[in-house]
Amino acid sequence: MNVEDPPSSASASASVSTNLTKSSVAADVPPAPPSGDTTVDPQPPPSPPPPPPQPQSKVVIPSRDPDALFSGGGISFLTGNKNARFSYGYSSFKGKRSSMEDFYETRISEVDGQMVAFFGVFDGHGGSRTAEYLKNNLFKNLSSHPDFIKDTKSAIVESFRQTDVDYLNEEKGQQKDAGSTASTAMLLGDRLLVANVGDSRVVACRAGSAIPLSIDHKPDRSDERQRIEQAGGFIIWAVILRSATSGDPIAADKEVEGAEISERTRGAMERGSRRDKGGEESGDSFDAVMVVEGRSTDMGIQGLSKGPQKGHDGPGTWRVGGVLAVSRAFGDKLLKPYVVAEPEIQEEEIDGVDFIIIASDGLWNVLSNKDAVAIVQDIADAEAASRKLIEAAYAKGSSDNITCVVVRFENVLRTLKNDQANG
Repeated sequence: MNVEDPPSSASASASVSTNLTKSSVAADVPPAPPSGDTTVDPQPPPSPPPPPPQPQSKVVIPSRDPDALFSGGGISFLTGNKNARFSYGYSSFKGKRSSMEDFYETRISEVDGQMVAFFGVFDGHGGSRTAEYLKNNLFKNLSSHPDFIKDTKSAIVESFRQTDVDYLNEEKGQQKDAGSTASTAMLLGDRLLVANVGDSRVVACRAGSAIPLSIDHKPDRSDERQRIEQAGGFIIWAVILRSATSGDPIAADKEVEGAEISERTRGAMERGSRRDKGGEESGDSFDAVMVVEGRSTDMGIQGLSKGPQKGHDGPGTWRVGGVLAVSRAFGDKLLKPYVVAEPEIQEEEIDGVDFIIIASDGLWNVLSNKDAVAIVQDIADAEAASRKLIEAAYAKGSSDNITCVVVRFENVLRTLKNDQANG
């Protein structure tokens, strides 16, 4: 669903009951209208009885309010085990940003006779088009890979790489660079496979404990820094200036009083600012990044080129080439080959997992893994849990778009026994 035209904040609550042997059912797509021939009586009775109500799912009603928090969800059984089912809920919110760059995907399909459930959160930067492309193409490319069932991990790696290549080919001629993270979780039989690119995150709950299933791709990770430098790139502790009201970047050509910008860093800014067309320079493209090194007493920053001083956090972060705060992403053609779409994959058995949370960094920037799990733990409805997470993150001051998906796993027989014992 294109989150730039979100539905209303009214909940979609009642989830869609899905037969997993049927193909490609997306939670955010309304059901098709009933079909069939209709006989019309040319002389209808004056007061015909109303037709019986047709069974249908509740769906989110579109709204023109771009600031609305919207949500939905579904429920189904795991392949080969009618005693195990899962439910999922999703919520997405533009928050304090002036535009929405997050997308998500929830899809249940049959692939080579097996049920596959796919959940993903895509956090765009430099615009929304990369994240939207991933929503529309990543799972399609993955599920059509010839080795998806027999060698799933290899299929994931190859599909992620190829999707990035395909996207960059489509981007030729685009003047402004753009990219996106991708945090995904796939249910295949009794297996849960998590594949992550960037700093969105997947966290599981086992027996009340928060278990990270992905590790953020940040430039200051020692292995990521080494990879970038070996490829000829560099990372710099840098500041992006944002509007206090909208959270949007301030134009990069604005000078910061007392700030010194080295030639190396200025070069990174110019490469990021360069338009493809004619190679002309433009100070306000590439998300208006201002890289500050040296000293700026007005901003309360010291020694930013060396990172934060002991006991002093500062408003900056490590950035690839002084530009991007994640070390892996789809797109970002100007930062290839330093920023790659190579996924890290983790596999878990579903047995023993209570639920998982997939969310963009608008949530994780203000909520710890433990806090997020504690919020979801006592909320049985997955959609309600996803909405509660967004409300909590916004209340804690998140200044970013916030999107999350919650997937709950349930053993039906165990639940019935517990109900009988308690009842």
